[in-house]
Amino acid sequence: MGPGGAGCSDRLLLTVGWLLLAGLQSTFGIDVTAVQDPSLANEGENEAEEEAENDSEAENEPPAEARTDVSNRTTVKEVEFGMCTVTCGVGIREVILTNGCPGSESKCILRVEECRGPVDCGWGKPISESLESVRLACVHTSPVNRFKYIWRLLRPDQQAIILANDSAILEVHRDTHPKAFECETLDNNEIVASIKFTIYTTTELQMKRSSRPDIDAVLVLVLTMGVIMCIFVVFVLIFIIINWAAVKDFWGAKASTPEIQSELSSVRYKDLSSLDQSPTSEIPGHEDDALSEWNE
Repeated sequence: MGPGGAGCSDRLLLTVGWLLLAGLQSTFGIDVTAVQDPSLANEGENEAEEEAENDSEAENEPPAEARTDVSNRTTVKEVEFGMCTVTCGVGIREVILTNGCPGSESKCILRVEECRGPVDCGWGKPISESLESVRLACVHTSPVNRFKYIWRLLRPDQQAIILANDSAILEVHRDTHPKAFECETLDNNEIVASIKFTIYTTTELQMKRSSRPDIDAVLVLVLTMGVIMCIFVVFVLIFIIINWAAVKDFWGAKASTPEIQSELSSVRYKDLSSLDQSPTSEIPGHEDDALSEWNE
């Protein structure tokens, strides 16, 4: 067969192949372009993947209205902390909301929380005492059983003795010698407060109480006098306000009396001066009469 026949046979085979592919596409839904060019098929797959990713992102993104609602709900809340109820140890304080309070209130209490100060509270005072016994209390907040308490009897130049009492309250009977006690408050095995107490003897307590009345009596006297003076001044002011017209007339009369006296004194002074001048004016007349009689 010649070259022309070979070319015709090739064209014929290509035509038959395309017809077969077209029939397969219509029957089974096969993509002819994918068979025709693999690079075009890859591009189509990439485009399909990009469209799927865009659709998933669009589904995940909330609508614009939802975003605005979330921003409105998450309003920034500003808080400030109140003063702690204690200067040492464990106490409580208020957390005050300064923005976002209900209604027209500018500030409102958000919550109450625990606050802590320095651990060492120094020397404390008993919660109650008598001539026989004293009651001491550790630093604590409610609930009391939340903390652990360790009581010690302090001794000079010796190691302290740990007492068996593990409660927040300790009752001690007075002895012939003064004693010193210390209580440590622990939270999760951490010391949060420590306070010491001095327990005086009965004799020392009586001496302290006997030396106080003199000072107390003077203080009470001064305070009493001050209160009486204040009450007197208040009553005087009230009387003046109620009887203002009469007081005004009274002071007006008092003020006019010196003026009248000054006028009377000035009038008297004028009368006396006129009386003093009248004899001197009459003396020259008498002298003229005497001279005229002598000349005669």
